[in-house]
Amino acid sequence: MRKAIAVGRKEFRQILRDRLSLLILMFVPAFFLLLYGYALNFDVQHIRLAVEDNDRTSASRQLISAFVNSGYFDLAAYVTDDRDYERLIDQGDIRAALVIPPRLQERLIAGQRVPVQVIVNGDNANTAATVMGYALSILRTSSTEYQVQPVSLETTSSGPLISVETRVWYNPELRSALFLVPGLIAYIGMISAVISTALSVVREKERGTMEQVRMAPLSTFAYIVGKTLPYFCISMGSSIAIVLASMVLFGLPMNGSWLLLILSLSLYLAGALGLGLMISTIAESQQAAFQMALLASFLPTIMLSGFVFPIASMPAAIRAVTYIVPARYFLVALRSIVLKGAGLPVFWPQLVALAVYAALMLTMASRRLHRQWT
Repeated sequence: MRKAIAVGRKEFRQILRDRLSLLILMFVPAFFLLLYGYALNFDVQHIRLAVEDNDRTSASRQLISAFVNSGYFDLAAYVTDDRDYERLIDQGDIRAALVIPPRLQERLIAGQRVPVQVIVNGDNANTAATVMGYALSILRTSSTEYQVQPVSLETTSSGPLISVETRVWYNPELRSALFLVPGLIAYIGMISAVISTALSVVREKERGTMEQVRMAPLSTFAYIVGKTLPYFCISMGSSIAIVLASMVLFGLPMNGSWLLLILSLSLYLAGALGLGLMISTIAESQQAAFQMALLASFLPTIMLSGFVFPIASMPAAIRAVTYIVPARYFLVALRSIVLKGAGLPVFWPQLVALAVYAALMLTMASRRLHRQWT
């Protein structure tokens, strides 16, 4: 263990002298958090809305105000017939149109049910579904206040017999940031840890110091542990800083235990560092190591971890591949801790999977390096 600590001390001094490594480990994660944290956002706001008001009464103006004051819709135009909003949708000037029928106020006073039409541009299916959800929510609220009935296939002429009250747990405002930020933490931690360690051993090869290390009375396991220790400490500090910054900048809650969070991060980063060391034993140049590290960490973490795309909707063959992606298990544990406040009995299988992955990567890197030395 003393030999491993000596290697770690030497590597830490090397990191302090290497400005590129310091930049990767300290500033790139913060840059990624700010860039992706603000750029990636599934929330749809400032939806340009056209209104065809065929009633022009106080009731219709109240309904229009309900849309505008919701904070989701911006009133872009008043139109007088169907051709006007069709043209605006075709030109991309609006994304939705609200069509208020004539005699709205008169029929409301008479206690009659009034259909209100919302037309949504469906060229982007996800955005259209979100816009329709906003519109239906506003119309349901308005139907209570003004007795306006939105058009729906579920609505009968006699009215709904069962009222549904939804409750969203852990993210009641449905903020996409609370879904995306944990994925960003996993992505940034993985890519920074893999790249930093992937370059470390290759740097020794390029500078010709690997032969000196091979001649030293040092086992490959002690060398691997010593190489990993400084990067583990720096990556852990950087990851904790990212979590704290996410809490300040994006309102990420911390409903669970910090101890469990540190344990999950430790296992996840250990596996990432092991993967980086494994890559460093394969690559012969820092350029090749950098490209391999990006390929091994970037694409799986983004595409196959459940960060952006739900794993359940993937084909069976792709779902099978996701079981070897450590970010898949880390995201479950991280979201359980910070969002749900769950305890260890809920996500212990994910921690076991991370521990197995870390042990496997470090062992494979150590054995491959041992074969190169002998």
